[in-house]
Amino acid sequence: MFYYDTKLHRVDALADYPGRVADTPGTNWLIVGTDSRADLTQADRDKLATGDADGARTDTIMLAHLPTTGKAVLVSIPRDLYVPIPGMGSHKINSAFNNGGPNLLVQTVEGFTGVHIDHYAEIGFGGFDSLVDSVGGVEMCLDRPLRDPKAGLRLKAGCQKLDGAQALGLVRTRAFPNADLERVVNQRKFLSALMSRATSPSVLLNPFRLFPFVGGAVDAVTVAEGDHLWHLAWLAWKLRGNPVTTTAPADGDQVTADGDSLIPGDSTSAFFGYLARGEDLPDELVRSGPGAVS
Repeated sequence: MFYYDTKLHRVDALADYPGRVADTPGTNWLIVGTDSRADLTQADRDKLATGDADGARTDTIMLAHLPTTGKAVLVSIPRDLYVPIPGMGSHKINSAFNNGGPNLLVQTVEGFTGVHIDHYAEIGFGGFDSLVDSVGGVEMCLDRPLRDPKAGLRLKAGCQKLDGAQALGLVRTRAFPNADLERVVNQRKFLSALMSRATSPSVLLNPFRLFPFVGGAVDAVTVAEGDHLWHLAWLAWKLRGNPVTTTAPADGDQVTADGDSLIPGDSTSAFFGYLARGEDLPDELVRSGPGAVS
């Protein structure tokens, strides 16, 4: 455990800043998915249909709230949510990461939610597929067939075991009528299924699965300074099974200087207020959406 912990990639994502939100109840993770292609060979890029863009941008932002009692809550924060970004004015929230990296994204999320972020985890394209393959794939049930050449995705309807390349295509595709709002539903369901698989006896009791998974996680995941492998293990354990999953509400969309954006309002403030106080979300604020995954 300590050997693998020393090999984790770390970044200064949680540095203090003036006026930072004080500690709030429970434990809160900011989970970020990026399109980083670092360490992918050209053959890997072709196989995974990732394209060749340099750098890293984020289209996947989740807040995992682990209360002291009760179910974990996994919240998707839509990339198009139009919020104040320190030093930049108001923009779509993914602009915070794209322009200021993890530190600015954490500061932005804390500022508009009022929720203190305790831990940070980030994963790019590189390593995601091998992480899924290391546990022997993940069983998913699709309500309909999915086709998306841009994401290298071609899946039939019904229950099936997805390998790493197929899983990456599933969490990337926006080929839905509601585009990103439907994609985030599929991402939450897949993350919960992956954590359930990783913490199952067939992985934990099988060294030929467990050690490749731990090694893959160490290679694929970047965490904050002060985060450790046992923190990731606890996150996986809490997200297995049946967490409360929802998308942060908005009061509608509007064309801004950044294009079509989601505008936060009273429902957004009320939603994050419950999490900041450590209170259960009322049913009317839990909006999981349909998604393509049963």
